Amino acid sequence: MEESHVVTCFVENDKQVLIVRRGARVGTYQQRWSGISGYIEPGHSPLDQAWIELEEEAGLKPGDLSLLAEGEVLVIEDEGINKRWYIHPFRFGLGERNLVRLDWENTELAWVAPETIKTYSTVPGLYDAWEKVK
Repeated sequence: MEESHVVTCFVENDKQVLIVRRGARVGTYQQRWSGISGYIEPGHSPLDQAWIELEEEAGLKPGDLSLLAEGEVLVIEDEGINKRWYIHPFRFGLGERNLVRLDWENTELAWVAPETIKTYSTVPGLYDAWEKVK
């Protein structure tokens, strides 16, 4: 089974969490809802990669956000694609929702109460990752 380390960033504002719908051109889980996420590139720590993904995918810079929590790694196996994911979850606070600017990787965003994440068609383990940082 192939192994990949990824970050998943939950951005919180006014007790709601940002989730994004993955576009058709991403490599896996097209049209599923997720947090801001990405593969951890060689030479980057998980936190470094989280900051990179937040800027690339949501247009958010370090001055826009505060780090609220870094959770334990969550391991999810997806036998359908023969992949073991090591998910490094983070939670950030955001003061201004209107600062979010999606790039090509995501087609839609929603601000939701965390417990409703379970009702969306998400990437594997999204709510479990939230549980690690709430």
